[in-house]
Amino acid sequence: MAWRDRHDQGRTADAAGARLARHATASLAGLLAERGMTRKDLADSMGVSPGRVSQILSGDENLTMRSLAAVADALDLRMEISFSDSPSAERQGPAAARALAKTHH
Repeated sequence: MAWRDRHDQGRTADAAGARLARHATASLAGLLAERGMTRKDLADSMGVSPGRVSQILSGDENLTMRSLAAVADALDLRMEISFSDSPSAERQGPAAARALAKTHH
């Protein structure tokens, strides 16, 4: 049973990572559009190939902090990472959120 729990947690983490990657790449694509920049413009700013930018913005690759930081630097942006209660914990109230947080330490 313990193996199954770990296996399910791994799948959950993979799904959460994929959602975050999609969110990050959609946000970056929106920023490029707002600035009237193409992927080639970003590639030039980063000093990488347009293919590398396509890899980053495809959302298919496991984005690293370094690749995201390089994009932020090239766009003269500050990158922030924050952690907050999940929507289900927020619906359950502060006591449930604290209890949930204790179980994940």
